[in-house]
Amino acid sequence: MRALSIAATGMNAQQTNLEVIANNIANINTTGFKRARAEFTDLLYQVDRLQGVPSRANASIVPEGVNIGLGVKTAAVRNLHIQGSLTNTGNRYDLALTGSGWFQIDGADGETLYTRAGAFNTNATGQLVTLDGYTVQPAITVPPDAVDVIVNKSGQVFARIDGQIELQLLGQLTLANFANESGLAALGDNLFRETPASGAAIVGVPGDPGFATVEQGYLEASNVDPVKEITELISAQRAYEMNSKVIQAADEMAATVSKNLR
Repeated sequence: MRALSIAATGMNAQQTNLEVIANNIANINTTGFKRARAEFTDLLYQVDRLQGVPSRANASIVPEGVNIGLGVKTAAVRNLHIQGSLTNTGNRYDLALTGSGWFQIDGADGETLYTRAGAFNTNATGQLVTLDGYTVQPAITVPPDAVDVIVNKSGQVFARIDGQIELQLLGQLTLANFANESGLAALGDNLFRETPASGAAIVGVPGDPGFATVEQGYLEASNVDPVKEITELISAQRAYEMNSKVIQAADEMAATVSKNLR
């Protein structure tokens, strides 16, 4: 009976949907996290009668055929890169982006990685690094005698040196944009990698057209909406229950046929 296998694909799809929702809720307080959404497509169809052909020689064309769907499959899990709210931390090394753009990070193997989580700090040599110690690109080194660090909306980094009136320019932060942000590969630790699907990185200065501005002393919160996730969770649960009811009904129908054959 096809209904059993069709309903089974529906249950598998809703299980995947539930896992995506669970990951969204688990990362509700993860800095720079972008919620994901499971996308589904229908499977192939079994054709019992083809439409658009004559039913017999020199007869009228069949207007509608008989196509039985064989279920559903997971097509993609899409990350929704929507701006998250900004949280004031007061930490001078916390940087948030308002608009499109990604901080560039020098990965462990020298590969350039990308993140929206601007919870930075300095290492033993004064370089601006992530929480995992990866260097921010372009490299910014804070002098040991700096009493304050100022980052403006355009990404220019200044240091106030003890005993000096003028601010010292330490460097210019740049951002990367992509034609398809959903094509970036998530690596964990709030890091993403460029892929052929995302396209090559387009590097620019914060505040330029199409690029975000930098907010010092803020972090971008997760864009997960708890109310929406709970709603999606209930919907997934109901869909799972309905597919299980189909399996139960198909089993009962098969049992009835089996009893009548005895």
